[in-house]
Amino acid sequence: MITTHVLENWMETIGSFPELLSLEVALLTDEQLDTPYREGGWTIRQVVHHCADSHMNAFVRFKLALTEDNPVIKPYHEALWAELHDTKSLPVASSLFILKGLHHRWYQLLKSLDDASLKRKYTHPERGQEFALDETIGMYAWHCNHHLAHIKSVKR
Repeated sequence: MITTHVLENWMETIGSFPELLSLEVALLTDEQLDTPYREGGWTIRQVVHHCADSHMNAFVRFKLALTEDNPVIKPYHEALWAELHDTKSLPVASSLFILKGLHHRWYQLLKSLDDASLKRKYTHPERGQEFALDETIGMYAWHCNHHLAHIKSVKR
C-alpha cells in the first residue's frame, strides 16, 4: 500500500531532481560528461539527455491518464534515442533547462491530484500492463535517484 507519506516523498524527489542533477554536473568537463557510468553504459551526457527525454514522455503519460480513460501510451526506444546526435553531443544545459521547467509543472500537477486521480491508469502496450499514477510517481522518483547515483559513481 502506498501511504500519503511515501507518495509525498516521491513527489518531493521529482520536484527537487532538476536542482540536484544540475549540481552534480555543474563543474564537469566535456571529457567527464563523455565518461560512461559503467563499461558499455551511457555517458553522463547521455544520462542527462535521457532524463529529459524520459520525463517528457512521463509527463505526457500522466496528462493522458488524467484526461482519457486508461489510454494506451506510445512507448519509445530509449536506447535508440540515447544514440541520436543530440543526445551524444549537445551540451547538457538544454536538457537541464527542459527538466527545470518540466519538473516544476509536473510537481505542481502531482501535488494537485486527489485520491481518485492518483488511481487513474494508463496501459503500456509492450508490457501488457496497466500502471496507476500513484505507483508511476514511485517509478519516476526511483528513476531520478537511479540516474543521480550513476553520475555520482562516475564522479567518485
